Amino acid sequence: MPLLGFLARRTVYGLVLLAAVLILNFLLVHMAPGDPAEMIVGEMGGATQEILDAIRASYGLDRPLHEQLLLYLGKAVQGDLGHSYYFNTSVTQLILERVGATVLLVLTSLVVAILAGVVLGVAAARRPNGLVSHLTTILALAGYSLPIFWTGLILIILFASVLPIFPVANMTSTMIEGGFFARLADILHHLVLPAATLAIVYVAQYSRLARASMLEVLGADYIRTARAKGLNERLVVYKHALRNAVLPIVTIAGLQFGQLLSGAVLTETVFNWPGLGRLAFDSILRRDYPTILGILFFSTLLVIVANILTDLCYRIVDPRIRLEGGRG
Repeated sequence: MPLLGFLARRTVYGLVLLAAVLILNFLLVHMAPGDPAEMIVGEMGGATQEILDAIRASYGLDRPLHEQLLLYLGKAVQGDLGHSYYFNTSVTQLILERVGATVLLVLTSLVVAILAGVVLGVAAARRPNGLVSHLTTILALAGYSLPIFWTGLILIILFASVLPIFPVANMTSTMIEGGFFARLADILHHLVLPAATLAIVYVAQYSRLARASMLEVLGADYIRTARAKGLNERLVVYKHALRNAVLPIVTIAGLQFGQLLSGAVLTETVFNWPGLGRLAFDSILRRDYPTILGILFFSTLLVIVANILTDLCYRIVDPRIRLEGGRG
């Protein structure tokens, strides 16, 4: 079947890319300045040279770099991402504990950004010289120019200090009573500001992209034909035009999934959100090589899966696209 062949090819490409990224990340991390053994003894308050050498030997840091790489790759193939120097636990366990929070934050931000961006872009495209179009352009430029950490701090000042509506840190309250729905409401309450911070930048991009794509589609011959037939304007815009205009947005959404993950590092740090971004920040400060490599590995895997799903969405959104033979 063409679809199964497509998935098989994408899976093979993804595995090759994953292996290449794994090797490159290992080399780059170990070439960075800093000694994990010194960070460990620093947490202990200091140690002798003998203790430093013993720590390096226990973690294999005294071996040549190529031996460390081969040992790491061998364990990674078996699903073992190593043991955290700082947290003193399995890296896989650390990632599994944190990945849910990051996926929730990133997917919420992505959905909000796409929906808000498409709505603003379509409204601006319907009247390209109107007030809505000009306001959308101004808001898009402003949103795209704001640094994520600065946006987060401004939202904290506005909605946690001036108007104390939302919490500013963590994913849940320390003392929450009630069942499943009470806990879900508490998580969503904590999610508002981090998700808004991460979404604002991408709302700007999607609104501009949706506007440009809709303007191009609305000028096509088949749209003029549909209007000449007397079809309702809403039907022309939202059924005939939007379905074709959304293809570039699907493409960009898939490609920007990695950028969302990198943006989550700043967002989670500002709001102390217990996800992979915060874990990556803490691990970098402490030269926790296994944890850093594990997060990079898992993030790469998520991006590859997101790209495959993006290609599949093409088939759903536009049936004219066929994944046959050498195509796809």
